Amino acid sequence: MNRFEERRNDWRIGQVVYQVFVDRFAPSRNMDAKQAHYAPPRRVRQWSDLPARGSYNYEECVAPQEVDFWGGDLESIRERLDYIQDLGIELLYLNPIFEAFSNHKYDASDYHRIDPQYGTLEDLRRLADDLHGRGMKLMLDGVFNHLGRRSPLFQEALNDPSSPKRDWFTFGKKYPKGYLSWRNVANLPEWNLENEEVRQYLWEAPGSVVQRYLREFGVDGWRLDVAPDIGFKYLKEFTDCAHDAAPHSVVIGECWNYPERWLTCLDGILNLHVRQIIHSLLEGKFSPEATARSLEYMVEDGGIEGILRTHLVLDNHDLPRLAHTLPDPIDQRLARILQFTLPGCPVIYYGTELGMEGGHDPLNRAPMRWDLLNDDNESLQLTRQLVELRRQLPALRIGDFRVLPADGLLAYLRTTDVATDTVAVIVNPGDETRRSLIPLRDSRLMDSGGMSCKLTGEHVTVASGSLDAKIPPKSALVLVTQEERFHGAYTMFKRV
Repeated sequence: MNRFEERRNDWRIGQVVYQVFVDRFAPSRNMDAKQAHYAPPRRVRQWSDLPARGSYNYEECVAPQEVDFWGGDLESIRERLDYIQDLGIELLYLNPIFEAFSNHKYDASDYHRIDPQYGTLEDLRRLADDLHGRGMKLMLDGVFNHLGRRSPLFQEALNDPSSPKRDWFTFGKKYPKGYLSWRNVANLPEWNLENEEVRQYLWEAPGSVVQRYLREFGVDGWRLDVAPDIGFKYLKEFTDCAHDAAPHSVVIGECWNYPERWLTCLDGILNLHVRQIIHSLLEGKFSPEATARSLEYMVEDGGIEGILRTHLVLDNHDLPRLAHTLPDPIDQRLARILQFTLPGCPVIYYGTELGMEGGHDPLNRAPMRWDLLNDDNESLQLTRQLVELRRQLPALRIGDFRVLPADGLLAYLRTTDVATDTVAVIVNPGDETRRSLIPLRDSRLMDSGGMSCKLTGEHVTVASGSLDAKIPPKSALVLVTQEERFHGAYTMFKRV
């Protein structure tokens, strides 16, 4: 089996991912029965309301935007699976769902219990089964660097110096609250991962949090919050334990870092490095040539196998939405074309496919704008077109990556072991039309037939291994080979 066959058989490579912030995705039909789970200082908002910041509550150690709720749950997600499937999604990623005080639930109080605002363990199992029945996978958000201060485990350690759980955390006068917490946030005490018992509880033991959900509830993988805080050694241990529980599971780390070394201890990362490169290119801070070199170095340093499993993020719950950071719809279009044609797994943050706007937290976590869902929505049309490209063109999913020399343009190839799979992507981020002779760097491509753009239908001539391309400003070509056949049978690709 060659490397491309291995990639074709690895579901973790090239997936189209959809991220859902559970409370905000779809309104629940069971709000009357759930009211008891939103006791003050929690507040339930109308679906049409927008999140807003407020003054920090020092007694509860939360900000008001952390305890405003819109009422989405696991059942309401199940009711919208037709929509998610119709988008062509292959992996559904949920923000944290375990019992917690806040709406974002990065402050877990009990990992072994689904927050009752969202449902039950049985609801999780039903969601996983439904997704698998539709050919999709499920990834949960694992927060294992820290937990919530209301956790009984932490409260026992905090209030009883003789507790055997005391060493599960780190206490001392040098810490502002008397204990080590993530970025000194009082609500997020950190685990003492150097304690073997803690690691057994979280991921090492067969009945640990990580292994239990993989073994018993049909979960297919974990996205690890603040992965660099956990460190290379424990991330490798975590990934190995996950694979022991479920050999084909995926572990993706949230890394706001250069990818290289993180890919040695994780299956993949959130490739925020590529997001920065894309934005810098489209904002005019980075030339196309510098962009090409940066992408080439990243693939060379990280290795294509790991890069293919990275998750390509343009926006999420920690970032302003794409429509906010790149207000020009043309720039948004180019960013999304790059996201879907560079190596990795494109991630769609709920609502971005509909063109939802939203600035910094909490505005980027607004409730889903179902009112924008219609066939005339240009953002939705582009999303469907790009997802279909990934389905039609294997090279975009599993292909190698090679930069092409092009004056004033960003150009690259995606290739497999099949010559006619080759895809050439050319992007002109500038304000003027550019014409360039671009060497294709793929000896298998033939002059006969040329290449055509899957986005526009435009034909481009291949002459002696080069493209003679004329690219209008702020546009992109996604070119595939045109296999010219003579009398319906003869092909020049028959032995390459």
